[in-house]
Amino acid sequence: MFEPIRVRGSVVVPDAELVWRFSRSSGPGGQHVNTSDSKVELRFDLAASEALPEVWRERALERLAHRLVDGRVLVVHASEFRSQWRNREAAAARLAALLTEACAPPPKARRATRPSRGMVERRLSNKRHRSELKQGRRAPRGE
Repeated sequence: MFEPIRVRGSVVVPDAELVWRFSRSSGPGGQHVNTSDSKVELRFDLAASEALPEVWRERALERLAHRLVDGRVLVVHASEFRSQWRNREAAAARLAALLTEACAPPPKARRATRPSRGMVERRLSNKRHRSELKQGRRAPRGE
């Protein structure tokens, strides 16, 4: 049909784990909109998925917890296009982006560092210079 949903690297979500639902979309279309099911709902049971490695699945369940239905199913809707085909592509792309981001490894922890002595001196020197410039613009006091 169309591109498989690629998560990261060679990990692909098989079509058997996806559930597609179609319904009538609100929006543009004129008379045609009353007869075509162009809105797409894509469901993916994240908790029961065999496609994702265990570590990735746990990471995704934790990061996408607020989006999951019943704590396990990820649902994506697409209805921005008038054709069902383009809405299917949009829903698949949205699901792939969500899973890619959710399965990404956590960023490296920041190592605390101290600014160098020269950097501190330059910063203070610039502050002094800026202060002198601004003081030079002031009107003399008391005269």
